Amino acid sequence: MLARIDLRGNALPGVRELAGLLPRAATDIDSVLATVRPLCEDVRLRGAQAVREITARLDGVDAEDFAVPQEALDRALAECDPTLRAALEESIGRVRKVHADQRRTDVTTEVVAGGTVTERWLPVRRVGLYVPGGLAPLLSSVVMNVVPAQIAGVESIAVASPPQRDNGGLPDPGVLAACALLGVTEVYAVGGAQAIAVFGYGAGSCEPVDMVTGPGNVYVTAAKRLLRGLIGIDSEAGPTEVAILADDTADPAHVAADLISQAEHDPLAGAVLVTPSEELAEAVLALVPGQVAATKHSDRITTALDGTQSGIVLVDDLDAGVRVVDAYAAEHLEIQTRDARAVAMRVRNAGAIFVGAWSPVSLGDYIAGSNHVLPTGGCARHSSGLSVQSFLRGIHLVEYDEQALADVAAHVDALAGAEDLPAHAAAVRVRQRS
Repeated sequence: MLARIDLRGNALPGVRELAGLLPRAATDIDSVLATVRPLCEDVRLRGAQAVREITARLDGVDAEDFAVPQEALDRALAECDPTLRAALEESIGRVRKVHADQRRTDVTTEVVAGGTVTERWLPVRRVGLYVPGGLAPLLSSVVMNVVPAQIAGVESIAVASPPQRDNGGLPDPGVLAACALLGVTEVYAVGGAQAIAVFGYGAGSCEPVDMVTGPGNVYVTAAKRLLRGLIGIDSEAGPTEVAILADDTADPAHVAADLISQAEHDPLAGAVLVTPSEELAEAVLALVPGQVAATKHSDRITTALDGTQSGIVLVDDLDAGVRVVDAYAAEHLEIQTRDARAVAMRVRNAGAIFVGAWSPVSLGDYIAGSNHVLPTGGCARHSSGLSVQSFLRGIHLVEYDEQALADVAAHVDALAGAEDLPAHAAAVRVRQRS
């Protein structure tokens, strides 16, 4: 359990080569496209009837209408355990507080006298938010998707989540309760690739959306890839992952528990410890089997920790450790070191960074106020997690008066001539002659 990779004693290679040495889950989206493509095409051509047949075949639920009725949402909220409801309300409040500060304002720049460019930030009109329900019903993902969309000003929000046979063909009750708490009334009991197709093409009472966000399995990700362009997407999410950069001040029980908590998500989840302390590594290795045995999903966790996507990486010092975690670009990165915040501020690539002993990833999953929809598979090198900005589009308003245009006519001539586009210059010159 948890293979060791020893990078001590030698100069670390370049970023790309270093990233290739580190354990990471491989997601072969191409391998499922042949399965996903006909599902999406069937939904495009036959709409609700195709959704019904696919759902019956894959989920074992045969429902004439996959739209969740309002009474089911009301019932789920009324029957929600008070403790869970309080936790959801606290999570919503904290996520709203953080995301409210992300809302951008319009800015007008005076380029020259009589010439301005205004950048407006306008929300996507309609979005489809996907909430997984396979190995675990991620009701917290309702909060993480809906809140930033609402703060952005999205006027039409639909949620899709897989039907559950033991819930009368409806999505998980916690998912429905979270939707009700957030005022989302358009919810669909449909999962997988077919849910993305419903959002993209429209089916039944669901009108097509402009954008789809939310995590999902490889089939969901493949459908996002297929429909990208027709719809906007947040990312192509892969298996979840955590990297922990820790030194000899870290509590090995904390580190072991945090590796295990992320492995609980999925047999493909990645859990990586990067440390210059061999003593910490040995202590974590000694603690993991006992902690795994005490958990509910020990088989799933064991598969993840035994897999090639997880391991312990030994480095010479924290400087090398920072280089390693930057190359890895983890979805979740924990820093459990001396001066943890100072170390965290040196990190360039991570979806979210959890600083110090009292900021575990589990906190961010639920109630820190941050968003847990984050880039995976090294995409944190170039992409961000879900935010209010994800649902906004910047549009430039260009306003020049007659004199301001005349002042740059010669420059337009020169540039248009260099590009051999004389009609561009003529479109300006015709205004000078009128």
